Amino acid sequence: MFNEHLPQIACVAACLFAFCLTLLIIPSIILVSYKKNLFDFVDARKVHTAVVPRLGGVAFVPVITITIALLYGLGSIFTDIETVARFNATKVSLCLCSIFILYIAGVSDDLVQLNYKVKFACQFICSAIVAAGGIYFNDFGGLFGIHAVPFYVGIPFTILFLMFVINAINLIDGIDGLASGLSIVACFILGSLFLYTRRPAYGVMAFTTLGTLAGFFCFNVFGSAEKKHKIFMGDGGSQVVGLIIGLLCVRLSMSFSNVVLPKNVLAISLSVIIVPCFDTFRVMFVRMYHGINPFKADKRHIHHKLLELGMSHRTSMVFIIMIDMFFILLNFTLSRELNINLILAIDIVLWIMLHLWLNYIIKRRRELGLTRHGSIQQSIDTYAEDD
Repeated sequence: MFNEHLPQIACVAACLFAFCLTLLIIPSIILVSYKKNLFDFVDARKVHTAVVPRLGGVAFVPVITITIALLYGLGSIFTDIETVARFNATKVSLCLCSIFILYIAGVSDDLVQLNYKVKFACQFICSAIVAAGGIYFNDFGGLFGIHAVPFYVGIPFTILFLMFVINAINLIDGIDGLASGLSIVACFILGSLFLYTRRPAYGVMAFTTLGTLAGFFCFNVFGSAEKKHKIFMGDGGSQVVGLIIGLLCVRLSMSFSNVVLPKNVLAISLSVIIVPCFDTFRVMFVRMYHGINPFKADKRHIHHKLLELGMSHRTSMVFIIMIDMFFILLNFTLSRELNINLILAIDIVLWIMLHLWLNYIIKRRRELGLTRHGSIQQSIDTYAEDD
């Protein structure tokens, strides 16, 4: 009975240990940030009003690595975990290698502002390491009528996909708890699905990341800037989390002869990142439509719209996470009956309808002079002039 539930016990233990370790490490990072003046200073684009350290992500990779290494080290006591660790050693090792490279690049960007070309180069290298290590899309599950794909198609597509997810999680990190909250939901769903499909090695990675994010969430959402208890994730955290969630989505979607997968597993796995990915795609499309650099920061994201409607940061965060959970539950339900292309079409239509509704409400409030946090259109015009 004990061995039967060992993977679940390992995942819960990893989650709790990562959570507690994060709670212990982040106060030291905050202390150093204040002593060295390492802050995310307020500017016209930022929605916060006080200086806050942005190095919360510094804790992520050490905590995740220590937790996984400790758990696998103790695996010598439990044969099942040791066997799982040994079987997945190559892939897990290459994943950790790519995570470390991206972590160093992200923290460097938080400290000295790297050129975007350097950032994209690091993202490409890390994504290529993951794909070359054997984690790549080998089956599109009927998406656009495509099923099994050769490695020379799957690997390039996976690299582009991972880079997109990395930037999607990074760009959605605009208000307290949003990126971490969405990522916590994603890690829980992915980790549970890995346990369901009997692949506990990646379940451990998902739940370890969940525990780390939960510890950070406490400081980011409930911490006080005035009392010096608050911290932001920064690129060192958001990019790493994006890479981890992206590679877990890819791994879950891979087709294997000895693994029984849920129907429409690709639709299910990708549903956990619908909100950040759809939001990023929409924002980039609108920027290009207005003749603006698609990577130029502005106030077009969904959380900016909710803030303009008068919602608080916390209410906006909860609202977006509930939207995310709605899409996940919807796709889980539809995946039993509908084709993946129909599911995608429904998701896109609902996302467009959501933004049309938000735009209509914002327009009405502007006419009545009830908007908060400035006009989105003024932001668009300002950044267009900057170009």
